[in-house]
Amino acid sequence: MRFFFDCRYTRLGRHDGISRYGAKLVEAFSKLHPVTMIISDKAQLDMLPDLPWVLASSPTSLKEPWVSLEINRFEPDVVFTPMQTMGSIGRKYRLILTLHDLIYYKSPTPPRDLSWFIRLGWRLYHLAYWPQRLTMNRADEVVTGTETAKAQIIQHHLTDRPITVVSSAVEPAPKRTSTREKTIVYMGSFMPYKNVELLARAMNGLPDYKLQLLSRIGDSDRARLSSLAPKDSIEFLNGVSDDEYSQILRRCTALATASFEEGFGIPVVEALAMGTPVICSDIPVFHETAGESALFFDPNDPEDVVAKVRELEDDSTWKRLSDSAPAQAGKFTWDKSAKHLFDLVMSLAAKPK
Repeated sequence: MRFFFDCRYTRLGRHDGISRYGAKLVEAFSKLHPVTMIISDKAQLDMLPDLPWVLASSPTSLKEPWVSLEINRFEPDVVFTPMQTMGSIGRKYRLILTLHDLIYYKSPTPPRDLSWFIRLGWRLYHLAYWPQRLTMNRADEVVTGTETAKAQIIQHHLTDRPITVVSSAVEPAPKRTSTREKTIVYMGSFMPYKNVELLARAMNGLPDYKLQLLSRIGDSDRARLSSLAPKDSIEFLNGVSDDEYSQILRRCTALATASFEEGFGIPVVEALAMGTPVICSDIPVFHETAGESALFFDPNDPEDVVAKVRELEDDSTWKRLSDSAPAQAGKFTWDKSAKHLFDLVMSLAAKPK
């Protein structure tokens, strides 16, 4: 069985969420079955495992609807892509598409690094559900990232294809010590649905704490968030290395995230993996990923954030959450996810055409 994995969403230099998902999943899958990667730029190989590969056009190219005609030349039996937008006109192989979440139906602002015409198309695409239905029903099977997302896809009747959960994951990490600074950490973007403003407002009730924002941030976002919190209560790190990120998580009181919607919540599971407690918005996906190792707050109430931070000042509460966190994170491993995908691929390949 010739299995191809679409790695064209791999970023150069540093992974984002989809890029990391693809790179880690294809590496874990390769332990179970031979796999050929599809790339669109040879520079992507620096971020990918040493596996066979073929070259195809970029997923943001105007040729994308017909990319299947390029892929047909390599005679794959099954192709998996970590996005739902891979072209399928004239394909001669089984296709598995991925819809990670439904965030952009409630928060339609597209990622800022996309070109203007893709951003426009993104907004138009998410004005109604029917384009997504047409997209998803082009596949033979559909993958999503959480049981929460699967339930939402079913609720909105986005596909009549079978849906399999192949979750994201994190690497195991050494357990941190109980020593902690009075810092609350946020890792992620500053898009509207991330609701970072709530964390900034909460600092008015936490004069003895600092909020550390780790991601790169633009001047307008920095000014807006600064205006919501007491002076010098927010520390803007404007991007950190992986080692710096780990050290910050090892020292802080908790990682916080206030998203109104989320696909999985990689930073949540990264914190749990090393025993750092999490405080997060009370939404279904965080109950799925963080389980009993988090405290949940109302994402519209900064005083509730303050209350959850104060709960963590109790040593027994902090220790209980810290001790349970690595086991919760251990539910999400790349090997487990790869096995779920492997079972799906083999089942699909065995079906008569």
